[in-house]
Amino acid sequence: MAFTLEIGKKAIDFQLPATDGKTYSLDSFKEAKFLVVFFTCNHCPYVIGSDEVTRRTAERFENAGVVFVGINSNSKNTYAEDDFEHMVERMNEHHFPWKYLYDESQETALAYGALRTPHFYVFDAQRTLVYTGRGVDNPKDASKISVNDLARTLEELTQGKKVSVPVTNPIGCNVKWDGKDKHWMPADACDLVW
Repeated sequence: MAFTLEIGKKAIDFQLPATDGKTYSLDSFKEAKFLVVFFTCNHCPYVIGSDEVTRRTAERFENAGVVFVGINSNSKNTYAEDDFEHMVERMNEHHFPWKYLYDESQETALAYGALRTPHFYVFDAQRTLVYTGRGVDNPKDASKISVNDLARTLEELTQGKKVSVPVTNPIGCNVKWDGKDKHWMPADACDLVW
C-alpha cells in the first residue's frame, strides 16, 4: 500500500483546531464544490516562498466553489516556531484565505501520507482525490515559477475537464515527525513519480 493517499481514494475525516478558535472536520466544508487540503507550516522556506502564489490561486477559484484548508502537522519539538501560537500570529499577520488547522498528534498527516510542506491534495465534489503533489515547480523562489500545477488542476476541474496531470512530486521540506531527526521520512514514504 502506498504511503500517500492515492488518486481515486476518498478524503479522510479529521477533527482539528484552527487559528480562529473553532474546530473543523471534513463535514465543516461540505458546502464546498471542490476542496484543497494542503499540509503546510510556519517556518519552511518553500511554504514562505510560495504562500502568496497559493493565496492568489485560492482567491482566483473562490467563486468557482473551491475551498482551501491548510494543515500544520509539524512537530513543535523539532521547530518551536511551528507551534500553535505561531500559527495564530502568522494568520493574524497575513490573513490567508484559508482555514489553518493544527494536527498536533500528526494523525491526519499520517492518514493522508503527507510527504512535504507544502503538499497539496485536491478533491472533487464527491471528495474523491483527483490531484496530489506540488503547488508550483519552484516554491522557494516565486520569481522562478514556470508551472502552477495547482492552478492548472483547478482550472480543469472547474471547467468539468479531466485532470491532465493528477500526480506530481511535492517540493519542500519533509514533514517534521515528532521524536525523529528533522530530515527523517517514513521508510515507505518515497517520491510519488519516478
